[in-house]
Amino acid sequence: MTGNQIGDFLRARRDQVRPEQVGLRDNGRRRVPGLRRDELAMLSGISTEYYTRLEQGRDQNPSAQVLDAVARALNLDDDARAHLRRLATPAPVRPRAPRRAERVRPSLLQLIDSWQATPAFVQGPHLDILASNAIARALSPVFTPGTNLLRATILDPAMHELLPDWEAKVETLIAGLRSTVGPEVEDPRLMALVGELAVKSPAFARIWSRHDVRPLSGGGTHHMRHPAVGDLDLAYDKFAVNGTDGLTLVIYHAEPGSGTEQSLALLSTLAADITPDQRPQNRDRSTRN
Repeated sequence: MTGNQIGDFLRARRDQVRPEQVGLRDNGRRRVPGLRRDELAMLSGISTEYYTRLEQGRDQNPSAQVLDAVARALNLDDDARAHLRRLATPAPVRPRAPRRAERVRPSLLQLIDSWQATPAFVQGPHLDILASNAIARALSPVFTPGTNLLRATILDPAMHELLPDWEAKVETLIAGLRSTVGPEVEDPRLMALVGELAVKSPAFARIWSRHDVRPLSGGGTHHMRHPAVGDLDLAYDKFAVNGTDGLTLVIYHAEPGSGTEQSLALLSTLAADITPDQRPQNRDRSTRN
């Protein structure tokens, strides 16, 4: 994160486009892994000098037509195009307001606690786990309040066993985090998290540097391999918590009559033996992730 967000994004995406993908010949004597600046400028229908200014951050207000042309040349999908437009929209200059405490309403806590056979948790915009029920914590300690889901998924070796498609899951989380924060990548807490993971995990550094942007899906299926109850095929759904600053309720559930439903029933009995959750209900965002 250099402060030149448009340039960082364009360089990362330019590196991922091979010449042959856009109809250019590769003579085998290239100094960059993807397109050169002059090639991208030509494909976009703009001058190399102007594109260079854009990528170097000397032009922070490109027109919508230029952005669309560059996006087409880079083969950006709709999510990446929208992200590029957000980066190019200057935010009003105002003093940074203190972050509100991340609060989970007592009624929501009571609700998820009542779901004894349905894993559920509440996460913040930076993927901090703020609340969870007993069966979610029995599913994985990663769902314990106070845990950062991205950090734990990357740094906890147990997550490699729980998630057979571990790298794909990491890619999804990183792309989803970029989509959520948008231009706010210089948030101090986010910078601390990114800095820590970049130092400790080469895989994170490699994936983060690609600048992939993809909103986290509102539902789908996760395959997990639990050490006590075996393979689980869990459907999940996500719901924005109204009246909060970006909190999300995540619910896992199994197909009725499936083996996964039986495994969740067994897991719920194991969950009864887990120490009750010590929830930081009014967790301040200024604390460490």
